Amino acid sequence: MTSLADLRKSYERAELNEGASHSDPMRQFEQWLQEAIAAQVPEPNAMTLATVASDLRPSTRVVLIKGYDERGITWFTNYDSRKGQELAGNPYAALQFHWVELERVVRIEGLVEKVSAEESDTYFHSRPLDSRIGAWASPQSEVISGRGVLIANAAKFGAKFLLQPPRPPHWGGYRLKPEQWQFWQGRKSRLHDRLRYTQDGTGSDGKPVWLRERLAP
Repeated sequence: MTSLADLRKSYERAELNEGASHSDPMRQFEQWLQEAIAAQVPEPNAMTLATVASDLRPSTRVVLIKGYDERGITWFTNYDSRKGQELAGNPYAALQFHWVELERVVRIEGLVEKVSAEESDTYFHSRPLDSRIGAWASPQSEVISGRGVLIANAAKFGAKFLLQPPRPPHWGGYRLKPEQWQFWQGRKSRLHDRLRYTQDGTGSDGKPVWLRERLAP
């Protein structure tokens, strides 16, 4: 059996320095995301979402980014799920992208809000029919007696809505408005590059001003 303590990798693919990185973290994120897509890494849009419950216990799960712009990072899910309930009680969350093949990690922290009903409707109706029916069929995070419950629910709602299922009232989008970013690039000898962007006020144009700092790895 291989010892976990002996599993090591030398990170030597790229570097991240202040002079070559963007002053706007969203632009830096967009560059890295597009490079991950171009490199055909597995599921470059997958991100870990961390939330905290009222008992202060954190929980994580993997969700898929569905949009990003100057307002923040967007994903869609069931509002009644565990993550939805935790965000209702504590709207602060963290996201993490890990592009293993590129030896890169992006971490984002900030306040989460629901997107508009119109935005949720637009995305919902762009999904495949099976996925739209699935949003009705799955009581996400609830205990069920077996997979047969999901199959029966899918059949029931499929027969009810046919080809035009509406968006469920318990399903929609969230947007995290970043307050802090961290970009990590693996480097040789564990001397990794790590840049942190922290919001430092607002400029005359109303856009965030970002303080960029290097952190020890």
